[in-house]
Amino acid sequence: MSRPLPAGQVWGMPVALAAVSAVGLISALLGDGVWDALSWLALGTPIAVSLWFGLSCLCRTSRSFH
Repeated sequence: MSRPLPAGQVWGMPVALAAVSAVGLISALLGDGVWDALSWLALGTPIAVSLWFGLSCLCRTSRSFH
């Protein structure tokens, strides 16, 4: 029987992505210029992480079929 993973290992990345998203949403409300750039960067980060993870899993899965 395997031991359960520590909470930090399970929830670390989702909490970090939620915090980055919150920073992006707040910065989008605060102003223009630099704030807009910060919001685009912060709100694009979870999308980029999701795409990277999804594509890396897809590549690993497709290699196993050959």
